[in-house]
Amino acid sequence: MSKIIRVGVIGLGHIAHIAELPVLAEMKDIEIVAACSRSQETVDAAMAKYKIRKGCRTFEEFMETEMDCAFVLTPKTAHYEYVIPLLKRGLDVFCEKPLALTLQESKEMADTAEQYDRILMVGFNRRYAPVYAKVKELYKNAPPDVVIAQKNRNGSEYRATLENAIHMVDLMRYFCGEAVSTEAHSLFSDPEYEDLVTAQIVFDSGSIGILTASRRAGQWVEKVDCYGGYHSAFVNAPDSFTDVDENTEVKTVMTPLALGWARVEDKMGFTQEVHHFIKCVREHRQPITNGRDAYKTHELMHEILVKAGLPGLE
Repeated sequence: MSKIIRVGVIGLGHIAHIAELPVLAEMKDIEIVAACSRSQETVDAAMAKYKIRKGCRTFEEFMETEMDCAFVLTPKTAHYEYVIPLLKRGLDVFCEKPLALTLQESKEMADTAEQYDRILMVGFNRRYAPVYAKVKELYKNAPPDVVIAQKNRNGSEYRATLENAIHMVDLMRYFCGEAVSTEAHSLFSDPEYEDLVTAQIVFDSGSIGILTASRRAGQWVEKVDCYGGYHSAFVNAPDSFTDVDENTEVKTVMTPLALGWARVEDKMGFTQEVHHFIKCVREHRQPITNGRDAYKTHELMHEILVKAGLPGLE
């Protein structure tokens, strides 16, 4: 039997209940030894729903718990203040995206993980989603010529592009390499609650990425189209992937996953990323979305925001 991995979770909001907690609760050889939130009601609700040994209302109490790794699922404004002490304590850390609100803090988090020889994984779950894994497999030998990524929804939020469209920026890096030039534009009445960002990115592979991130759309839509290598790949996330070549069109629908019982956490890559992190903890190896690699996505995100006339990550 494998060693029991003792997991702590700080931040028990919406994303924790959609993504990480259900996956952790059903994993074998995992024990959630502590869960932390400032709200006692929130702690009690999580403990009633999942097998959690200890509930905490303060970070100090959480830090007193014996654990092997921690999930930081708090709002982005608090990531830095929690991740650094956890890494320095010698724990491996999974942190939701974005790492932080500044490049300096993001870099310090990646640096600290390396200095203390710990794992820092960032929650870019789209890399692990089945539909996007198929794009990566299709273009494993050469990147697509162009990636058109759309991340549209209704209703803005604080630093909306950084909060949400960063997934598409990370995917374009994953598919195409590192950016060498960027152009971007935006629409906003409040620069911290932007309504639209568009960007065109040239990558060192020669690929071109086009981003559209609207917060005044009718509904939530996430789509990625790729062209190159005499293939066209179309993703309607999280449900379908279509590969078109000169002779055929093959569509793969994700609903039948898990014998038709595929959940949103399976289709969006949350299940796979949690399993990947725990495996990396067991084997003490760097994850795909490690802190150093994620920092490069934050650098590109900063460039897009600044070129779009929005506050950067300074």
